[in-house]
Amino acid sequence: MHGSLSHEVEVNVPASQAWDAYKGLKIALLVGEQLNDALEKVEVLEGDGGPGTIIKLVFKPGIPGISSYKEKFTIVDDEKRLKQVEVIEGGYLELGFTYYGVRFEVIEKREDWCITRATIEYDLKEEAAANASVVTIRRVAKLLEFAAKYLLENKNKN
Repeated sequence: MHGSLSHEVEVNVPASQAWDAYKGLKIALLVGEQLNDALEKVEVLEGDGGPGTIIKLVFKPGIPGISSYKEKFTIVDDEKRLKQVEVIEGGYLELGFTYYGVRFEVIEKREDWCITRATIEYDLKEEAAANASVVTIRRVAKLLEFAAKYLLENKNKN
């Protein structure tokens, strides 16, 4: 079983500024600090934000769904402003998913305006089809909204 969900946010900042925040570890680490209602910690296990970087996300006890997982940055494409991350251990993989990934894109609309888009894609074993309901765009949408707010607040800073 295959599925995908997307969410996008318009941001009144240059695409280059948004991409600088998304391409490496900045947004992941900021989210770990700021969205602490659900996340206990975001830990960098390997890498510096480029392809091959591995981070671990640990959710607070009592948060329904998944307690923790490791994800790997599989694509960081500066030209296309595209970043792909894939769960490589724990979390969704323990629930019958054979693939769970998120693609982040920064799309330039004008010199000072862009769209940030996140797309969740997943493959699930047929016998675990009922677990498709744990896939939600809510957390990723919250990340995009937080990032947009951060980018606007820091628009004129270097």
